[in-house]
Amino acid sequence: MNTIENSLYTQMQSMSLEALNKPSNNIEVANNSSNKFGDLLVDALNSVNDLHKVAGKKTTAFELGDRSVTLADVMIARSKAGIGSDAAIQIRNKAIEGYKEIMSMPV
Repeated sequence: MNTIENSLYTQMQSMSLEALNKPSNNIEVANNSSNKFGDLLVDALNSVNDLHKVAGKKTTAFELGDRSVTLADVMIARSKAGIGSDAAIQIRNKAIEGYKEIMSMPV
Protein backbone atom coordinates (compact mmCIF):
# COMPACT_ATOMS: atom_id res chain seq x y z
CA MET A 1 0.00 0.00 0.00
CA ASN A 2 2.92 2.30 0.73
CA THR A 3 4.12 2.13 -2.89
CA ILE A 4 0.59 2.90 -4.08
CA GLU A 5 0.44 5.93 -1.79
CA ASN A 6 3.87 7.12 -2.95
CA SER A 7 2.88 6.70 -6.59
CA LEU A 8 -0.36 8.59 -6.03
CA TYR A 9 1.46 11.36 -4.20
CA THR A 10 4.08 11.65 -6.96
CA GLN A 11 1.39 11.84 -9.64
CA MET A 12 -0.45 14.55 -7.72
CA GLN A 13 2.74 16.58 -7.35
CA SER A 14 3.55 16.35 -11.05
CA MET A 15 -0.01 17.36 -11.96
CA SER A 16 0.14 20.39 -9.69
CA LEU A 17 3.45 21.45 -11.24
CA GLU A 18 1.96 21.08 -14.70
CA ALA A 19 -1.03 23.19 -13.69
CA LEU A 20 1.21 25.96 -12.41
CA ASN A 21 3.33 26.05 -15.58
CA LYS A 22 0.52 26.08 -18.16
CA PRO A 23 -1.72 29.04 -19.06
CA SER A 24 -5.18 28.91 -17.50
CA ASN A 25 -7.08 30.46 -20.45
CA ASN A 26 -6.62 27.37 -22.65
CA ILE A 27 -9.77 25.23 -22.66
CA GLU A 28 -7.93 22.18 -24.02
CA VAL A 29 -5.59 22.25 -21.01
CA ALA A 30 -8.56 22.20 -18.63
CA ASN A 31 -10.09 19.20 -20.40
CA ASN A 32 -6.76 17.40 -20.45
CA SER A 33 -6.18 17.90 -16.73
CA SER A 34 -9.68 16.66 -15.89
CA ASN A 35 -9.02 13.51 -17.88
CA LYS A 36 -5.82 12.98 -15.94
CA PHE A 37 -7.66 13.48 -12.65
CA GLY A 38 -10.34 11.04 -13.74
CA ASP A 39 -7.69 8.53 -14.76
CA LEU A 40 -6.00 9.03 -11.42
CA LEU A 41 -9.23 8.23 -9.59
CA VAL A 42 -9.89 5.19 -11.75
CA ASP A 43 -6.36 3.91 -11.12
CA ALA A 44 -6.77 4.43 -7.38
CA LEU A 45 -10.08 2.55 -7.32
CA ASN A 46 -8.58 -0.25 -9.40
CA SER A 47 -5.73 -0.49 -6.89
CA VAL A 48 -8.22 -0.79 -4.03
CA ASN A 49 -10.13 -3.42 -5.99
CA ASP A 50 -6.89 -5.36 -6.58
CA LEU A 51 -6.14 -5.25 -2.86
CA HIS A 52 -9.56 -6.76 -2.13
CA LYS A 53 -9.04 -9.48 -4.74
CA VAL A 54 -5.66 -10.41 -3.22
CA ALA A 55 -7.18 -10.48 0.26
CA GLY A 56 -10.01 -12.70 -0.96
CA LYS A 57 -7.65 -15.12 -2.68
CA LYS A 58 -5.43 -15.37 0.40
CA THR A 59 -8.44 -15.89 2.65
CA THR A 60 -9.77 -18.65 0.41
CA ALA A 61 -6.37 -20.32 0.16
CA PHE A 62 -5.96 -20.24 3.94
CA GLU A 63 -9.45 -21.66 4.48
CA LEU A 64 -8.72 -24.49 2.04
CA GLY A 65 -5.60 -25.43 3.97
CA ASP A 66 -2.85 -24.05 1.72
CA ARG A 67 0.25 -24.20 3.90
CA SER A 68 2.06 -21.47 1.93
CA VAL A 69 -0.44 -18.87 3.22
CA THR A 70 -0.26 -18.03 6.91
CA LEU A 71 -2.85 -16.36 9.06
CA ALA A 72 -0.57 -13.33 9.28
CA ASP A 73 -0.55 -13.05 5.46
CA VAL A 74 -4.34 -13.13 5.42
CA MET A 75 -4.67 -10.53 8.17
CA ILE A 76 -2.15 -8.19 6.52
CA ALA A 77 -3.88 -8.48 3.13
CA ARG A 78 -7.27 -7.82 4.69
CA SER A 79 -5.91 -4.83 6.63
CA LYS A 80 -4.43 -3.34 3.45
CA ALA A 81 -7.75 -3.77 1.67
CA GLY A 82 -9.60 -2.18 4.58
CA ILE A 83 -7.27 0.79 4.68
CA GLY A 84 -7.64 1.25 0.93
CA SER A 85 -11.43 1.19 1.25
CA ASP A 86 -11.36 3.69 4.09
CA ALA A 87 -9.17 6.04 2.04
CA ALA A 88 -11.47 5.74 -0.99
CA ILE A 89 -14.51 6.51 1.16
CA GLN A 90 -12.82 9.56 2.66
CA ILE A 91 -11.90 10.83 -0.81
CA ARG A 92 -15.48 10.34 -1.93
CA ASN A 93 -16.79 12.21 1.12
CA LYS A 94 -14.40 15.12 0.53
CA ALA A 95 -15.39 15.30 -3.14
CA ILE A 96 -19.08 15.40 -2.24
CA GLU A 97 -18.42 18.02 0.44
CA GLY A 98 -16.54 20.16 -2.09
CA TYR A 99 -19.31 19.76 -4.65
CA LYS A 100 -21.96 20.83 -2.12
CA GLU A 101 -19.86 23.83 -1.13
CA ILE A 102 -19.44 24.91 -4.75
CA MET A 103 -23.14 24.46 -5.48
CA SER A 104 -24.09 26.62 -2.48
CA MET A 105 -21.90 29.54 -3.63
CA PRO A 106 -23.75 32.55 -4.99
CA VAL A 107 -23.04 33.36 -8.61
